[in-house]
Amino acid sequence: MKKLIMSLLAFLTAGSLAACDTQESNETNAASKDEEKVTGETIRFGVLPAESAIPIILANEKGFFEEEGTNVEIESFSSPNDRNVAIQSKELDGTISDVMTEATFKQNETDMTITSGILEDFKILASPQSGITEMKELANKKITLVPNFILEYIMDVFAEEQDFTYEVVDIPSFSTRSEALLKGEVDAAVYTEPQASMLAEQGAVILGSSKESGINGGTIQFMDSVLEERPQDIQAFYIGYNKAIDYMNEHDASEYADILSKYQFPDAMSTYLDTQKENYPYAKAVDQDQFDQIIEWTQNKEQIEQTYTYDELTDFSYLEE
Repeated sequence: MKKLIMSLLAFLTAGSLAACDTQESNETNAASKDEEKVTGETIRFGVLPAESAIPIILANEKGFFEEEGTNVEIESFSSPNDRNVAIQSKELDGTISDVMTEATFKQNETDMTITSGILEDFKILASPQSGITEMKELANKKITLVPNFILEYIMDVFAEEQDFTYEVVDIPSFSTRSEALLKGEVDAAVYTEPQASMLAEQGAVILGSSKESGINGGTIQFMDSVLEERPQDIQAFYIGYNKAIDYMNEHDASEYADILSKYQFPDAMSTYLDTQKENYPYAKAVDQDQFDQIIEWTQNKEQIEQTYTYDELTDFSYLEE
């Protein structure tokens, strides 16, 4: 009898311990899940008035970010320099930018990481008065663009392929640059959409397209502090972003033209989007070969003093659902 009682006590004790272990395990798992929940804290995100901003704008306006539990506050900038000042002042958590800018940020101890590429299309446009109809005719001509950014890199790639050199004309103001192109004060310019389509409608001649030539270097990047403290928020950001891509692929741009107009996009943007034959891709990693080429170009331009590796400046794990 004594042995039987002892056995029962041992069985009950083991059962209690097992129940405690299960309860503790469940509590630990619940706590872990709580830690992984999207925080809902605001992501301050900087954009320029270009095609690459559209998925982010639609994700915000259509509630796709909200569906994923995240809150995105969009800050619009009229120039890359204004955006960079905001980044360096830590007024933004993330932004649309490019590989060369990320490298210069890192050199200047602004700790950000590239988390995806972006969709974009830069066009080389000749002045209506220039008589230029082919890229090779830009040899020794005056071309206005924003130096040291993706626009100059793209122009340099075309120039190298066609074996010519050109003169950079730096005109800071968008409106002044456009006026110089249309009046023939410069021979050509580099613009993204929707500006490129607007200028083409006014007589500028499209000579080349970065999208058609497979030249990519644009990025989305976030502050390292946000990536470390709120990785789940960035994953939610990209789920919302990709929902916006689905929306773009399923609807004519004319159906959301009113949203674009709120962000100062002209009607030319909707027209351009509706002429695209291929679906827009989801957010994806930056091609490593192009990354390496851009880093080499940036170093040759003496914007950075060292060569940064792909792993040092990128982390695409946030794209995984």
